[in-house]
Amino acid sequence: MSRYRGPRVKIIRRLGYLPGLSNKTLKPKSSYIDRSMSNKKISQYRIRLEEKQKLRFHYGLTEKQLLKYVRIARKTKGSTGQVLIQLLEMRLDNTIFCLGLATTIPGARQLVNHKHIIINNNIVNIPSYNCELGDIITIKNRYKSKSIIIKNIKSFKKLEIPNHLTFDSTQLRGSINQRIDYNSISFKINELLVVEYYSRQI
Repeated sequence: MSRYRGPRVKIIRRLGYLPGLSNKTLKPKSSYIDRSMSNKKISQYRIRLEEKQKLRFHYGLTEKQLLKYVRIARKTKGSTGQVLIQLLEMRLDNTIFCLGLATTIPGARQLVNHKHIIINNNIVNIPSYNCELGDIITIKNRYKSKSIIIKNIKSFKKLEIPNHLTFDSTQLRGSINQRIDYNSISFKINELLVVEYYSRQI
């Protein structure tokens, strides 16, 4: 299954607020509830499916990519669910988003694809690049790159920067200063339901 490129509002209306997908918040629909729908019991499969979809759309992954991360997390020492979230949080596109250099993760992915991002003095154009402790993230030294980033910073009220990241707004310089702490991650999701969803595929 390819990466979703349809209307983002449609997704957040169905799954709720997903800051990585869109910074829009929707007003709730009419308080009218269809009684025929309210009496229906929601299956455990649907609950797990929706939690998996939240994770997938927030981080902008394909089904194949997410399954790959779940398999890696399962082979890694520690809680599979927490390791999964930590792996996704350390992706370059998500790190750019968390630093406030892009208003959404798709926007961060575009910055990386267009070679605006430099890590440890090397241009990196792979959004899935795994950031590591000690990495220094800067912007390509040209007017267009810096103007895009500055515009994003001014227009975007970013979430609180996770503890493992630091950002110098004067030099447009971010860094990974410590190992990621699961409890400092702002995007909250029941990762155990995601692992349960994939239990038969891993």
